[in-house]
Amino acid sequence: MKVKLVYFAWVRERIDKPEEEIDIPETVVTGRDLLNHLKTLGEEYEAALQYPEVIRLAINQEHVDHDEPIAGAREIGIFPPMTGG
Repeated sequence: MKVKLVYFAWVRERIDKPEEEIDIPETVVTGRDLLNHLKTLGEEYEAALQYPEVIRLAINQEHVDHDEPIAGAREIGIFPPMTGG
């Protein structure tokens, strides 16, 4: 499955790209699987995703939990926790 990944804030800075389109293996089923897979793609991904429990995900611009299936996703946003008022 090919999907567009969009990176935000310090995740973008550490990976050093704003977005990319990648082929995701069939074994990657959930958001958690995706984060674990991305960590295998290089040191920059490992650095950006070393604490996956704090990473937030959005599938097709809708916030989801890490256990959410990613089948059918056109775009997945990956970003750190945000604060604001």
